[in-house]
Amino acid sequence: MNDSTPATDSTGWAQIGAVLAAVGASLCCVAPVLFISIGVGGAWMSSLTALEPYRPIFVAITVALLIFAGWRLYRRRPSCESDAACAQPAVRRRQRLIFWLLVIPVLALLTFPWYAPAFL
Repeated sequence: MNDSTPATDSTGWAQIGAVLAAVGASLCCVAPVLFISIGVGGAWMSSLTALEPYRPIFVAITVALLIFAGWRLYRRRPSCESDAACAQPAVRRRQRLIFWLLVIPVLALLTFPWYAPAFL
């Protein structure tokens, strides 16, 4: 018996995709501050700012994937057998907890350009 269903698999992939897109969206801003704070510097860091024009695309992808994952977790009831893992309320609560534990750092990464000057 396979405990994963298409509903939980697509939610997991949406969450992973949202995290990766958020990292891509904040790479232009977070990476230079992170590297400077640990003492790494150089002219190559200016190439990270070349990703700035693509930031709105990454932000849109991140928000879309988070909305999709939230919709799959809260609005849509997965069709699964009564003895499958997706039918257990504890599994559903755990999935929602993981979702919110991912949303918080993802939103912190997306909003980093607004509060980055506080670190400099």
